[in-house]
Amino acid sequence: GASPDPEAPVPGTNCDVLPADSSWNTPVAGLPVHPKNDVWRKSTSAATTLLHPDFGDAPYGFPFEVVTDATPTVTVDFQYASESDPGPYPFTAATPIEGGSDRHALMINQDTCVLYELFAARWNGGDPQGGSGAIFDLNSNALRPAGWTSADAAGLPIYPGLVRWDEVQAGSIDHAIRFTVDCTRARYLWPARHHAATGGKTCPPMGARFRLRAGYDLSGFGPEARIVLTAMKEYGVILADNGSDWYFQGTQDANWTDDILDELKSVPASKFVAVDVSVCRVSAGSGQAGCP
Repeated sequence: GASPDPEAPVPGTNCDVLPADSSWNTPVAGLPVHPKNDVWRKSTSAATTLLHPDFGDAPYGFPFEVVTDATPTVTVDFQYASESDPGPYPFTAATPIEGGSDRHALMINQDTCVLYELFAARWNGGDPQGGSGAIFDLNSNALRPAGWTSADAAGLPIYPGLVRWDEVQAGSIDHAIRFTVDCTRARYLWPARHHAATGGKTCPPMGARFRLRAGYDLSGFGPEARIVLTAMKEYGVILADNGSDWYFQGTQDANWTDDILDELKSVPASKFVAVDVSVCRVSAGSGQAGCP
């Protein structure tokens, strides 16, 4: 298969975003079409839906914070404690929290290259609470225990799947992109570890991967949109959470202009095809990909 490229480092740090052979960072353009392609596309209204970039200037998109070993840490009281990493977490009164109901908080320690992610995060006057929390060593392909959630419904890290402005500025996005659909099945596919089903057997499971068809013409797009869409051709998109059909996520950044976002909103979901990544799995407990 195609050789993976490492995802660009976390801005302002020397931290890689997972190993180069992580499933997130592995090209899928040459993989076989998934047998459930037609069924999944129908259940996600691909024939009538356009892509939707779910990010931009605040309050849209995921904020994230780079912290250090000197950042104070706290224990968070989790609703789903049995599937959460106990921490402590470098979460403070100043930590930026995603707008909307999910209230994700993403923190990356530049000294240790450890990613901390919280769902439903609330500082709560210094007695912090959260729905769930997960901690990932960005130098490791280790997955969460089978059946465990993360700060995301699929049990995966969020940050590695976000479209970032620094990547667009550098000229390429070398990883798969996180996306949502409304109807998901009560199972999950590697490398996902968890489901939060909203529908029946015709819906795609968490971890389902789709790619933009190779023949989709990008010549009419501006340079920024073309970089995002090229990544969708090479690395695809990974179903990571329940949400609106064909919404894909990125970081909160004032550099995203309405013109760029409007171009991305013109792409039909019907131009995507589901691929079978099971041929890339090296072992069930690892996110390492070894595609044929």
